[in-house]
Amino acid sequence: MRDEVVGLIPAAGKGLRLGLPYPKELYPIIRNNRYKPVVQHTLENMTAAGISHIVFVINETKHQLLGYFGDGRRFNCHISYVVQEQEGQDEDASPGLSQALDAGYHLTQGKIVAFGMADTIIQPIDAFGHMMRALRPGDDVVLALFETDEPEKFGMVDWTDGLVRRIIDKPEITDLRYMWGCILWRPSFTDYLHTCLQRGHPTDFAAVMNEAIEEGLVFRGLSFEQGVYIDLGTYEAIARLEREYRA
Repeated sequence: MRDEVVGLIPAAGKGLRLGLPYPKELYPIIRNNRYKPVVQHTLENMTAAGISHIVFVINETKHQLLGYFGDGRRFNCHISYVVQEQEGQDEDASPGLSQALDAGYHLTQGKIVAFGMADTIIQPIDAFGHMMRALRPGDDVVLALFETDEPEKFGMVDWTDGLVRRIIDKPEITDLRYMWGCILWRPSFTDYLHTCLQRGHPTDFAAVMNEAIEEGLVFRGLSFEQGVYIDLGTYEAIARLEREYRA
C-alpha cells in the first residue's frame, strides 16, 4: 500500500468512571515485572503494521500522557498531539467519538486512517497490517471484527460475504455475533465524517457509519477468528483481566 497511513488514537475522555489519579490511557499493564500502559498496546498495533505517524487526540489535562510518550522516538514513530476543544459541552463530560476522530482532520485529511481505541488490547499485534492488505481498491472502510458474547457493550456488525450492511450499537437483544474493534478507512470516509459534523448531521459514530453505508460507501468486514479483543474502559473489565492473568 503506497498511500500514506496515519494512526489515530482518541484519548480526550475524562476517564471519570475509573477514578484514577492519572489518565486512564496510562493504566499499568504489568507483565513479567515490566510496565506498559494500556494505550501503548494500541500504539504498538499501529507500529507493527509499519505506521510511523500516530496522532493522539487529547484534552488539556493529559500532561502525563505527553510526558510518557513524548515525540514518539522511543516507540519508533512520530507522535502528534491534537487538543480537542470542549466548546458547548459540560466540562465533566467526555467528547463524542465522532468529534474526537474529526478533531485531527488537518492531519488526517487525504490519508488512510488506522483508528484504534486507547483502552483496548488487540491481538494479533499486526491486526492493522492484515486490514491494510485486505483493503480493496473499491473499499472505503475496513472493520476489524471480533466475536463477542457481550453485544450490549459493543458496536455489533451485520455483515454478509465480507460486506457490512449495518452497525447496531450496544443492542440489548441481537443474534449478531461480531463487534468492530478497530477500523481502517480511506480519505473518502474522513471527508464524509467531517462533512457530517460540519452540517450538523447525526454525530453518533454508529449513525454516521450507517448513513455512509446508505449513501454508497463500501464497508468491508475482516474477521479475526483467533483474535483477541479486550476493552479496559471500566473498572470491572480491568479487575477481570487481572483475575484471569493471576489464574
